[in-house]
Parts: sequence; C-alpha cells; structure tokens
Amino acid sequence: MQPPRGIDEVLEDAVIPDAFAEYDLAASKAQIARDVADTLMFDSPVARSAGIARPDPAAPAGFFPTVHDQAGKDLHALSAEALHGIDAAGQLARLANSRRIDPDGALHFACLLNLAGWHEGAQFWWQFAAGAGNPTAAYCLYLLHLGRGERRDAAHWADQAADLDSGLVALPAGRLSVCYPTTHHRRPPSPALRAAVQRLTIEEDEEFGSVPHPDPHLAEQIGELADAL
Repeated sequence: MQPPRGIDEVLEDAVIPDAFAEYDLAASKAQIARDVADTLMFDSPVARSAGIARPDPAAPAGFFPTVHDQAGKDLHALSAEALHGIDAAGQLARLANSRRIDPDGALHFACLLNLAGWHEGAQFWWQFAAGAGNPTAAYCLYLLHLGRGERRDAAHWADQAADLDSGLVALPAGRLSVCYPTTHHRRPPSPALRAAVQRLTIEEDEEFGSVPHPDPHLAEQIGELADAL
C-alpha cells in the first residue's frame, strides 16, 4: 500500500498544463503594456478636459509608442503649434517689452525654448505662465514631466491644467490632438533657432540653471523661425 500523497504532490497534479508558447507570453505582456499606456494617455482627467479623444480604430500591434515617447511628441507638436499661431510674434513682443511679464508671452517663449532644446529654460517659463493661470502652460508641464517619467509631477500639473480651465489659451483648440500612431516626428532643433536662442541674454537660476530671456529682436524673427520647424 502506497503512503498518502503529500499536499505538494496533489497541487502539482492540479496545475493546468502550459498551453502557451513563450512567444504567446511575450505578446500578451506587450498587449498589456499597450493597454496600460492607452488608458494613461487617453483616459486621464487632463486628456478628457483638453478634448483628446481615444482614436478609433486602435493602432496595429507594435506601432503604439510608449507613454513617455508619446508625451514628448505631443509636447513638440504643441510647441510648434504655438509658434505658428497668428499672434505669436505679438505675444513674444509683449513679453520682451512690457514691465509686467505676460503669461501668454511666457507660454510662447517657453515653447520656442523647448523646440531649441533648452528644456530647463522652457520649464521655467511654463511654470511662470501656469502660475499666472495659463492652463496650456500647465498642460505643457504635464507632458514635459510625463515624457521624463516623472509621474508624480506629471499628475500634479495634470490636476492644475484641469483645475485652471479646459480651454487651450492662444491655441486653436481643434488642432490639439494625439495621433495614434503619431504622424508627427520630432526633429533636431534647426541651426537658426539654436543660434537665435544663443544670442539671448542668459541668467543663472538656482533651480533651472541657465535661463534665456526674450528680446524684441526675437519677436521680429518668429515667423522665419517658425517656418524652419
């Protein structure tokens, strides 16, 4: 007579045989990652408040960018959109010439710095604009931190953008959308844009490092610089 079977043996026999090949497991993990990224990008409060709709149909497998990559592309597209705005030059001129710093001008200047690769300087001016009540600047900060993987800071600015307003200040609201898969590719900063920023007055900030400040000549160049984007 055989001794009674232990609980471990019984449990081993109860395991369902592995019905999935290794590649099936990898595909499942990839699908889960896409589903999570899809939810974070399109179902967040700030995405809903900004009118970013979930696209249909879904992108083919393998074409969905990571949340971080998508945020960077969206921020680049939004920055370029700001500089192509009808009154972009006027906004920058008011920022450069007025004793009172204009929040909308700060938004546009930050977008220009972002496209020139001065991300810390852009963050400085976006934070100024958001602190003055500009919801688009808060949304830009949400994308900036999300692109860096700084989820807590991204959540903070998402809440700020939703609390300030669902409108998109100084930007055509209908033009802000997330492509899936994206058709907008980030390009390196143009030499003209880099040179224009290098000529600006630079001040050192303890938190953000080197922060460029606008001047009237930059506002006069904005049309030419925007065309180079």
